[in-house]
Amino acid sequence: MAIMPLAKLLGFATEELALMSGPTMGALLNATFGNVVELILGVIALKDGMIRVVQASVMGSMLSNILLVLGFCFLLGGIGRTEQGFSMTAAQTSSSLLALTTLSLLVPAAFSATTDSAEERQMGLLNLSHGTAIVLLIVYGLSLLFQLKTHRSLVRGDDDEEEIPQTTMSFSVLSLIVVAGLVSIHADFLVGAIEGVVEQWDINETFVGVILLPIVGNAAEHVSSVTFAMKNKMNLSINIAISSSLQIGLFVTPVLVIAGWITGQPMSLFFEDFETCILFASVLIVNYLIQDGRSNWLEGALLLASYTIICLAFWFHPFTALSDNL
Repeated sequence: MAIMPLAKLLGFATEELALMSGPTMGALLNATFGNVVELILGVIALKDGMIRVVQASVMGSMLSNILLVLGFCFLLGGIGRTEQGFSMTAAQTSSSLLALTTLSLLVPAAFSATTDSAEERQMGLLNLSHGTAIVLLIVYGLSLLFQLKTHRSLVRGDDDEEEIPQTTMSFSVLSLIVVAGLVSIHADFLVGAIEGVVEQWDINETFVGVILLPIVGNAAEHVSSVTFAMKNKMNLSINIAISSSLQIGLFVTPVLVIAGWITGQPMSLFFEDFETCILFASVLIVNYLIQDGRSNWLEGALLLASYTIICLAFWFHPFTALSDNL
């Protein structure tokens, strides 16, 4: 539980640096530290060879952001209002990037299903994942350029406001270093405690990795996004929820794949077929709901219902142990 307040402090320090560094450097800082909890969790688990833990955590982070967080934003923000609006350009851009993220997982799944030789399949999946990871990082950089430079006026909405930093740069940098170090320590304990918790409480390991860990790691972002929605600042709310999911798919996951490449761990973009299908269906639903640039409380209820069904599926599905290597 100590990670939750640390995640909030980390987010505050990052935002302060972003405000003082300008949009371009701020984007790079957000890309690096916006999901640092997930990144640290992933690196530690990857170091221990827990590849399924890494995959489950990044999958769960994407699902929780686009279904759970966005669902609460639409539901609570829509109460007492006929509908809420947000930037159409931002919504369409996010839809396209979410589709690309899903494609990057569907292609390895199709590759695996159509390759007979186990040795060729494993080597081919790793090579495919390494190349795809590089492409995703390039696309993420291009998306930052699009949103913060070439099409900034179209992406920014009416509720966007210029903010004034509340701290000094030296204080923010020091806070970032200290908090990141504390997060690393707690994340190490958290990853190591997964097996003990599963055995003691008889919980499905995949349920812990996909559902519980992302909720804990993203708690600060969840609260911020819903708070902005209730204040009718939907552009900020959508940006936190969907952009966080995109950072996981286009930045954190590729970085973890490349980290595995460097350290000799077989981290690939080939996830369980069940998980990939669920992500595909989830992105399809979200893209359909946000494409008109409007939202209401019923759409939020639909997203939450979808997430609840997925939680039940992960609870009852007989997965192999997360600690098993691919």
